[in-house]
Amino acid sequence: MAGGGPFGIDHRVSYDNSGIWKRSNQNILRYGTILTVGLGALALGDNDKEGDTFWRAVDSTIMTVGATTVMKYTFRRERPSRTDDPDQWFKGGSQNHSFPSGEVALISAAVTPFIVNYREDHPWVYALALLPAYDAVARVKVRGHWQSDVLVGAALGTTIGIWSSRRTESPIVLSWLPGGFRVGFIHHFR
Repeated sequence: MAGGGPFGIDHRVSYDNSGIWKRSNQNILRYGTILTVGLGALALGDNDKEGDTFWRAVDSTIMTVGATTVMKYTFRRERPSRTDDPDQWFKGGSQNHSFPSGEVALISAAVTPFIVNYREDHPWVYALALLPAYDAVARVKVRGHWQSDVLVGAALGTTIGIWSSRRTESPIVLSWLPGGFRVGFIHHFR
């Protein structure tokens, strides 16, 4: 059933906040992603490929959160929980921040550096793409976002994640921190 929105695909789906689609499960995934990336970066430092990948995931998630926040305040799209019209853009109010999906963007940005850096040696790493895909479906089912919101969020997070992974310089966040963070807690105790 096609609808409106920028791609002509946006429409409300049947509301489902139960089972695996429950909002609390989405929050576990979101906060679990943030904790995993942050603690992994701090624990491993930037002394090897794994630690460097965690720090690049930190970079890409921070940049993605910044970009989605600016876009949300710029476009002020109404959420499907508030309207059945997907063409409600530039609306006032504190809850009109549907475009793009910040959660899907964040999770996409966090997993992409691992996919980019490990895809050749460990093809199973592509399974990480299931995390933002799950979140995208779940966000639409609880009427937190329109279909185009989650697609643009995934594209934005993936793009920033690829860029962050392919930069030749060291991760940006590390350049802001004191040099001692490069050691990493795990490497320090080895």
